[in-house]
Amino acid sequence: GKTTLSGKLANFLKAKKGKNPLLVACDVYRPAAIDQLKVLGELIGVEVYSEVENKNPVEIARHAIKQAKQNGNNVVVVDTAGRLAIDEQMMNEIAALKNAIEPDEILFVVDSMTGQDAVNTAKAFNDRLNFDGVVLTKLDGDTRGGAALSIRSVVNKPIKFVGTGEKMDALDVFHPERMADRILGMGDIVTLVEKAQEQFDEKQAAELQKKFAKNQFNFNDFLSQLQQNIKDLVSMIPGVGKAVKDMDIDNNAFKSIEAIIQSMTPAERANPDLINGNRKKRIAAGSGTGIPEVNKLIKQFEDMRKMMKMMTTGNMKNMMRNMPGMRR
Repeated sequence: GKTTLSGKLANFLKAKKGKNPLLVACDVYRPAAIDQLKVLGELIGVEVYSEVENKNPVEIARHAIKQAKQNGNNVVVVDTAGRLAIDEQMMNEIAALKNAIEPDEILFVVDSMTGQDAVNTAKAFNDRLNFDGVVLTKLDGDTRGGAALSIRSVVNKPIKFVGTGEKMDALDVFHPERMADRILGMGDIVTLVEKAQEQFDEKQAAELQKKFAKNQFNFNDFLSQLQQNIKDLVSMIPGVGKAVKDMDIDNNAFKSIEAIIQSMTPAERANPDLINGNRKKRIAAGSGTGIPEVNKLIKQFEDMRKMMKMMTTGNMKNMMRNMPGMRR
């Protein structure tokens, strides 16, 4: 996942840090690696430097840095080839690359699903390169963050980023406390708020804030957010995260939720408090689901609405105190 991570990192630096990055294709061994990086660069609007015929990554990196200085790029992200710790020739090459360009930071990218092998490789690379930090990819799986703890203890280097999905914005700064809360099923309030702020435009956010504060957020608002990566947001709500995480979700995952909401009358969507037992039966029948599914959606919706009201009316501390195990 190094090439994808390079694109995510460049996107992070551009979107959240105001940088003008240059991506450099130095994986000269893997077929189509250069093309993959170019596709990612085009997707996020970041220039990619490559020399297709040149098989010397040290030369490519030097030339790229020279061009970056000329073109005003203030960050250079070098995508290097993957290698095994036992491959001495390749390890010599990466060491030579480090000595040649003297990078400000070296990140070791590891698949969090690989377990002990990742720990052993991390140690070998750190002994040779003395890297600055670790990036864990595929942390959207059910790995529980075990690789994070093992690698941290063995190499004594910080975990700086975690990859949480395939999209270019699925890269998060690693916060140990937040990860611990998510592992324990207690949700991640701070990241929830940050994600929401990123996804809602300013005008929409202001309107929603007013609705949350007045407890007027309704199923019309909820439905409009389903297309804005709502799974990632809902999964961070305490008590809801595991239920959402365990669902096999694809692009059509929320069709049943949409069906339930669309089976409500306009009055019910605007005022969820109207929904009683008889209405739930009608909604379940109309959506092709059952009453338990309707009850579950309404319960999760009410939990979300209550939490958001507390957050927008300054009662965050009270909410945190009322959540078992939450850190103060």
